[in-house]
Amino acid sequence: MSNSKYSVTMFAINKNQQIKKLRSFGDMLSDKITALAGTGAFLILNVVWFTSWLLVNTGQFGQSIIFDKYPFGLLTTAVSLEAIVLSVFVLISQNRQSDRSELRSELDYITDLQADAEIDIIITILERIAAKQSIDVSDLLTELDANQKKILREHPAAVDVLKD
Repeated sequence: MSNSKYSVTMFAINKNQQIKKLRSFGDMLSDKITALAGTGAFLILNVVWFTSWLLVNTGQFGQSIIFDKYPFGLLTTAVSLEAIVLSVFVLISQNRQSDRSELRSELDYITDLQADAEIDIIITILERIAAKQSIDVSDLLTELDANQKKILREHPAAVDVLKD
């Protein structure tokens, strides 16, 4: 606990918590189905299902239980429907992943703005302290400015920042 007479309220953003708040029932269902479909257990289940289907419908367990004769039209339809449904869920999940990534980027930007404001205040405080103590810090501030410009020049994403 600080004994300072000054009070600053800091806000930390929990990105995962914000993302969870925005999830709908459909989003959660889509994520669960996609997660299940991407497992070895799902693959094994499909192999067992297809193998059983083929064994039953080729008469391996008797002619009386055949319900989908060769060329297995019903199996083809079922597999196609499964592929369609799974691909839709995968696309929904990918869209959600993209949305989550975009939200994280936005929240990172907000955090960066907060940090920038805090750093500006800290630098101002240090400049005032230095001025009261008659300490020249202009060389350090010049070096800071040069370092920031160098970083911006070296990173392609910031190419237009120096032109402004």
